[in-house]
Amino acid sequence: MEGFGNYSYELVMRITRNQPEQSFVLFFDRPVDSKFAFPSNVKTVVLFPPTRHPFLWVLWFEWSLKRALKKHGVDVLWTPDGFCSLGSSVPQIATIHDLNFEHYPQDLPWLVARYFRSYFPRFARKASHILTVSQYSKNDIVETYQIPRDNISVVYNGISDAFHVLSSDEIMDTRRQYANNRAYFLFVGSLHPRKNVHRLVEAFTSFCESNLDIDLLIVGNAMWKQESFHLDSQVKDRIHFLGHVTSEELSRIMGGAFALSYVPYFEGFGIPLVEAMRCGIPIISANTSCLPEIAGDAAIYCDPFSIEDISDKMNVLVQDQALRVQLSSNGIERANQFSWDQAAQKVWQVLTHNHSKSE
Repeated sequence: MEGFGNYSYELVMRITRNQPEQSFVLFFDRPVDSKFAFPSNVKTVVLFPPTRHPFLWVLWFEWSLKRALKKHGVDVLWTPDGFCSLGSSVPQIATIHDLNFEHYPQDLPWLVARYFRSYFPRFARKASHILTVSQYSKNDIVETYQIPRDNISVVYNGISDAFHVLSSDEIMDTRRQYANNRAYFLFVGSLHPRKNVHRLVEAFTSFCESNLDIDLLIVGNAMWKQESFHLDSQVKDRIHFLGHVTSEELSRIMGGAFALSYVPYFEGFGIPLVEAMRCGIPIISANTSCLPEIAGDAAIYCDPFSIEDISDKMNVLVQDQALRVQLSSNGIERANQFSWDQAAQKVWQVLTHNHSKSE
């Protein structure tokens, strides 16, 4: 799982466990993986069809889900990826993480971008209340969709307990396994255009002209289509595309990094930032959208559209040990502001408040 999947899983598991007296129905569009062990107060329902295309999204939300909400007597619906059932009278809470598709529609397949830009304004107006994951995203939703500010609550994402500071031996073992015994910059995320991985690779290639000791690890899969990267021969052995890794592997890879190099030009939250903080890893972050709000004093910032600036910041971190130590310390302290337990409590408060208003 990546962004939305992790968000949904971390919160759903806590909310359902924390309210054993309540009954929950989880709606899926395909068979539920056996690794998800939900509490006894949870009923899982698979609705046809699998939502692999915008036309099927419409069918699923406006026919299958609408009927299922009535059949199962649902009092309030929470959708953790922003969609709503426009034809249902059930009160609905939608988490809208960001509006990247409004600002950079060219980054998505044409039909997907058209669906999002057509339907999400309607979802935002349909929702009894909107949850989002940063103050930046709240302001963007208010301004773009003209939604009253009081109708939107900001609940920050949390950090998995799997992330922690590694020992020196653990760091050495991790670097031996994944980076040919070298220190490494790390990127984590889907290979989506807005994640800016192409510029990151170009910046690292430039960085390599003066540095022979640090590699680049890229963790994540292509989201919409297979991203292709042209690697110069002198850096082919120093850039490692790991694809999808398990949560356990990711916590080790993050904890073993020299620094997180996270330079999307648009983001709603940026979970890798807080994971790096928990591990005490210095951060190079883009200076756009929500990223300064989340990373605070745990990062140095660059212009994500400038390959030269990204490369320069890599060199700054390599050359300034005192800065690395300070960013690490700031990050460990700042990580305490982000908790899935606290997020689950706040989301539950929004759900119950809006349910009580509808009665």
